[in-house]
Amino acid sequence: MNHEFSHYQSQFFQLIKGAIPPYASLVDEISEVLNVSMDSAYRRIRGEKQLDFEEIRILCQKFNISIDRIFSQDSNSILFQGKLNHEGEDSFREWMEDVLAQLNLVHSFPKRHVYFLVKDMPPFHHYYHPLLAGFKFFFWMKSILFYESLKNEKFTLDKNYFAPFQELTHKILKIYNKVPTSEIWNEEGLHTTLRQIEVYHEMGLIPDRNITLSLYNCVLEVIDHLEKMAETGRKSILGHPPNDDSGEYRLYLNEIVLGDNTFMAEIGPNKITYLNHSVLFFVGSTDQKFNEAMFNNLENLMKKSTLISGTGEKERKQFFNKLRKKVYAKIALVEVL
Repeated sequence: MNHEFSHYQSQFFQLIKGAIPPYASLVDEISEVLNVSMDSAYRRIRGEKQLDFEEIRILCQKFNISIDRIFSQDSNSILFQGKLNHEGEDSFREWMEDVLAQLNLVHSFPKRHVYFLVKDMPPFHHYYHPLLAGFKFFFWMKSILFYESLKNEKFTLDKNYFAPFQELTHKILKIYNKVPTSEIWNEEGLHTTLRQIEVYHEMGLIPDRNITLSLYNCVLEVIDHLEKMAETGRKSILGHPPNDDSGEYRLYLNEIVLGDNTFMAEIGPNKITYLNHSVLFFVGSTDQKFNEAMFNNLENLMKKSTLISGTGEKERKQFFNKLRKKVYAKIALVEVL
């Protein structure tokens, strides 16, 4: 085999190795996907046998990687991968399943950590309360994914929008709560959810003011829970203390920078950066230079932020009290009408 091609083939298999859980066997995966013997898989991995174009296509498709990552290393291009809304009535379920798959991948690595630069409260925190989760699911499907079936629907308690996704939601929360996480917040982190409730109330899409008030109270319960997690420095389920599987929870307060919902996962020696698009969706990159630059930026932001989890009791109480005041102001507007 040509020495240069052998070098590229070796890099290609390193990409595949980084795309599978650490407990999985690379040779087993290659043997199964290409339907070849173990010995034949070993020969390809060692560079003794050259991959053909069809094998490269099959491997790229199976492991969701691009050959461009090898041949564009010395260029200024940055490769991203992701999914778009296909505008079907099952698109939200597919989005939830993709979130679960990404979290399972992150959790499969012994060394793992997730970083959020928060613009809006991360979706996982809405899942703590079924009513709030149900509202967010309804809002996303109606106003973001434009479900035709919800075109004339209003958010009432007659239909449980949480129930169809309850099992998926619990699986996501179970995995998310095990993954160590750092979040960089400021006071605007609640704005989007509060505004969504407010607008739907004003438009009559929440026809019962008591439901609106209940949703605001759900947000207050989530704030209380986030404060408890920040106090203990550990994740937990709403209404329950941390357990042996609870991941670390680090909360930073940055009063200057408004986040952009950047999500970075550190998995073993590698990193993945997810950038938000189309409100719900993300594109991800494993480009090493890009990820190192993004990680350095996050590190600098954390250094210039105040850590309010596990320490900084005064700043922590002040921050969460400010969040509560925002909700109380919304409640007051509904009660006077």
